[in-house]
Amino acid sequence: MILYSLLCRKEHAFEAWFQNSDAFDRQAKRGIVACPHCGDTKVRKAIMAPRISKGGAGKISAAVEEAAAAPPAAAAPPSATNVMAPEVRKVLAEMRKQVEANCDYVGDNFAEEARKIHYGEVEHRSIYGEASPDEAKALHEEGIEFHPLPILPDEFN
Repeated sequence: MILYSLLCRKEHAFEAWFQNSDAFDRQAKRGIVACPHCGDTKVRKAIMAPRISKGGAGKISAAVEEAAAAPPAAAAPPSATNVMAPEVRKVLAEMRKQVEANCDYVGDNFAEEARKIHYGEVEHRSIYGEASPDEAKALHEEGIEFHPLPILPDEFN
């Protein structure tokens, strides 16, 4: 099972569980996934924060550092039960919007695409997507700069 943070066309944020990435894609294409706030069935995946389990099978949401032409932001709180100051939430939300607006979403191909860009195999572009902890470690060991992207609790988006 995988938990996705989702956004509708009106930028309402919500979460939903899916059996796997393909299940989300199939259901979204058929219009089965609907925003609980407005009922919109045109939804997309939002930037996900790392949720790394001790087993290491989780995914890390990341962006190539060169892509981050967004204002600096503080790290997300260690627990969703913590309440962030409104200013911090605002900066994090703006950073997320900047990345989504100015970067290409490459999904699970993040590590592969980051390498191609780093080694000059493809033209430079700003990207964001997901990488496993092992992929992230390998990118770091190769000297490829990237950063996990924070995500705000749904009620703060």
